[in-house]
Amino acid sequence: MNSWEDTLRGSSSGGDVKAEEISQKLETSLNLQNDVDSENNKNSTLSNNEFQASGIAQPTNNTSGKSINASLLEPDPRPHMNIVFIGHVDAGKSTTCGNILYTCGLVDQRTMEKYEREAKEKNRESWFLAFIMDTNEEERSKGKTVEVGRAAFNLKNRRFTILDAPGHKSFVPNMISGASQADIGVLIISARKGEFETGFERGGQTREHAMLAKTLGVNQLIVAINKMDDPTCMWDQNRYNEIEKKLTPYLKTCGYNPAKDIFFVPISGQLGQNLKYHVSDQSNPKYFDHRASWYSMEKPTLFDILDKYLSVPDRSSGNEDNGIIRIPLLDGYRDNGVIAMGKIELGTIRCGDNLVVMPNRAKAKIQSICLGEEMDEYAWSGPGENVRIKLLNIDEDSLSKGFVLCSQSDLCPVVKKFKAQLLLVELLEQRPLITSGYECIIHCNTSCEEVCIEELLEGVELST
Repeated sequence: MNSWEDTLRGSSSGGDVKAEEISQKLETSLNLQNDVDSENNKNSTLSNNEFQASGIAQPTNNTSGKSINASLLEPDPRPHMNIVFIGHVDAGKSTTCGNILYTCGLVDQRTMEKYEREAKEKNRESWFLAFIMDTNEEERSKGKTVEVGRAAFNLKNRRFTILDAPGHKSFVPNMISGASQADIGVLIISARKGEFETGFERGGQTREHAMLAKTLGVNQLIVAINKMDDPTCMWDQNRYNEIEKKLTPYLKTCGYNPAKDIFFVPISGQLGQNLKYHVSDQSNPKYFDHRASWYSMEKPTLFDILDKYLSVPDRSSGNEDNGIIRIPLLDGYRDNGVIAMGKIELGTIRCGDNLVVMPNRAKAKIQSICLGEEMDEYAWSGPGENVRIKLLNIDEDSLSKGFVLCSQSDLCPVVKKFKAQLLLVELLEQRPLITSGYECIIHCNTSCEEVCIEELLEGVELST
């Protein structure tokens, strides 16, 4: 009987995926803590409370941190980056994210079998990998991501948090929320005949997501051309080249430099080919496909690009001793104390530091620092980290999404009026008539506010 990967491989060539056969041959994933011991903490941890409840392995402690005293740890020295997966609906974002976590050894056999049964009950047998990321009933029933899913995984040189953004145009605000927290973007493109064209034409989310990602500060983009194993593609080099040729000029108009900001890679998110294991590696028959011989072993996999090719964002403020701190808040709530959630965009925080919440100028003191959804407490944390901070001397009502935690010595500016450059993009199906008094919504970091255009100062043609 075939392995579950082989069963899926047969499905991609026109066969039916049989969940019961997959279940019988699932390889038992390594326990996460054993992987930490044997693989130097290369594997992954999910960072969502719902994932913990689902039976996916979570670490009980952080063995990579160095103990400062009996209770506090130092953060892992490997740089951390948030990576947002974007693209048109049904391009395979959640499936690819799920397979990344499986490939990293995170999902145990019992949990995978559970997802297979649930997927079969919903007549979506081939979508069980997406269930790792899509945790609520609406997402699983409709097969569409709604909220931004989160999960963490580690590679040899770097640490990552996945932000799995919804692809449907109805949930663009949620996609913006995910992209605003991201350092790196992975644009998932379906190579299946007709699907790339649908996503790339006007009204498709491929164009809009790429433009929004760049606008929100995602300055490096991996273009993962997915479903290369599909019967309409069969790892055809011409199809891959066609998509790359059509996408590159558009991404250039978004502001990306094709020479240094964009990385193309062909993958199969369903089978796991070219995620960690190379599709042209004949010594690994589970992932090898002779039709992909044109993508030679010298060319990188997705993991190679993430761990070796991407540049780590420069998060310095120009003077490392100036004490500037900027933490846009994702949430604030009470859980045995007042908790602030956010990503450190600038500066370093330590237990005992005094902070100010802007714009309401509420003062607070850091009692403890946790990374992601870990329960361990850290003595300090630096830029790029997703943190949960327990605060003293403050009420949770003083914390709101979009507010910013700052150092007392350098508060972020607060304005009610500002000058802005507006760019009307060709993505809009119906271009609005921009006049004085026009009302719209502005997204800035994690905040989302209604604004009104008071005055149009001048118009500029891009061609001039």
